[in-house]
Amino acid sequence: MIDTFLPTEYEVPATIGNYMKFEDGDNTFRILSSPVLGYKYWVDTKDGKRQPMRKRMTEALDMSQIPDPDEVKHFWAMVVWNCDLKKIQILEITQKSIQRILRGLAKNVKWGNPRDYDIVVNKTGKKMETRYTVTPDPKAPLDKEVAKEYKEKIINLEALFTDGDPFETEKVNPDDIPL
Repeated sequence: MIDTFLPTEYEVPATIGNYMKFEDGDNTFRILSSPVLGYKYWVDTKDGKRQPMRKRMTEALDMSQIPDPDEVKHFWAMVVWNCDLKKIQILEITQKSIQRILRGLAKNVKWGNPRDYDIVVNKTGKKMETRYTVTPDPKAPLDKEVAKEYKEKIINLEALFTDGDPFETEKVNPDDIPL
């Protein structure tokens, strides 16, 4: 007997938040903003949760105030268009291998600014065995609907440094939008 409780093609919807995370397999995105750069570490809160703390690269880190100095990570945070989910999100990159490749592409005269093409990051493995490969797609103009949505979004990456919500602050600078 066939179960008719739910339609056979039904899938539980995934929660789509404001932050992009690399999933197993290909993750395709278009960078929309210049990154903010800094350091991130975690602290335990009074209610037993862990909270991220971020400092700008220009700010001194007081290692005596950081619970586990070995957990401090250099990060890039940027606004992206998640091509897979069709959503504007913030992507925080802490993986040095990905940072080095994106920096290399940006400095290469044939590729140039990574906002001019989609990036595909392939993630494989788990925990200490996780590996990433980065592939740029051919240069292509940003979709006009994506550019319009980005111009209308309220995003301020600097709020990451004050424990604020980047989506509830001042509007994005239209000069940062590649057309």
